[in-house]
Amino acid sequence: MTQEAHELLQKALALPENERAELAGNLISSLDTTVDPDVDAAWQQEVARRLVEVQSGKVKTVSWEDVREKGRTLLHDK
Repeated sequence: MTQEAHELLQKALALPENERAELAGNLISSLDTTVDPDVDAAWQQEVARRLVEVQSGKVKTVSWEDVREKGRTLLHDK
């Protein structure tokens, strides 16, 4: 990593969480410039399927706090 990139990273890490998330999303989006319409259509179908499952009660949602805690536990247990 260049010095300039390292400095940018340090500044980004000092931002509030919501701004870091937005910045990260924008950076990731900038890397994926090709859109495959078949993949996009498949994701739209998957999202619709999952929405129906949640709305029907077939699956239960999990809070972000629970997901984050489970992720941290899994990472620390390695």
